[in-house]
Amino acid sequence: QVQLIESGGGLVQAGDSLRLSCAASGPTVKNYAMAWFRQAPGKEREFVSVITWSGGKLHAESVLGRFTISRDSAKNMIYLQMNSLRPEDTAVYYCAAGGKFSSRDNDYEYWGQGTQVTVSS
Repeated sequence: QVQLIESGGGLVQAGDSLRLSCAASGPTVKNYAMAWFRQAPGKEREFVSVITWSGGKLHAESVLGRFTISRDSAKNMIYLQMNSLRPEDTAVYYCAAGGKFSSRDNDYEYWGQGTQVTVSS
């Protein structure tokens, strides 16, 4: 079992930055790839970024150059640094853990409750 708790969301203006955090716990957490997905109102859930505990990472093209995923292996923390935020980044952001290094949400077994990010224009 893996438990995931996100934090760090909020209301910001376009061009601002936010850092999301995901606290991961459980005896097998280091066996999983860790990802961020997001879901905007009326839209399907969308891949944002994924990272392994050894440091391999992948970002969606829509956030490349603006968002950076990172991890602190000692603290079992995953972060998403979001810069140059745009109104279209508004969504609920979810942390997920899965057995595959993947951009497909079906490959992720564990999910957090989500944290709201709202970007005003």
